[in-house]
Amino acid sequence: MRWWKVLGLAGAAGVAATGVVVIRSERQRRAYTPDQVRDRLHARLTEPPTPEPDN
Repeated sequence: MRWWKVLGLAGAAGVAATGVVVIRSERQRRAYTPDQVRDRLHARLTEPPTPEPDN
């Protein structure tokens, strides 16, 4: 096999793996009911803010 074929196959595998991760997270996000989303947002709002690290 030529090196460009190997590179192409690796790129295709990377794209497929990224798609799987995106679909899985989207499916998990859509599993929440509107009441659960609202409760989570209210809980996040009441938490004290975390300071951002200085660069």
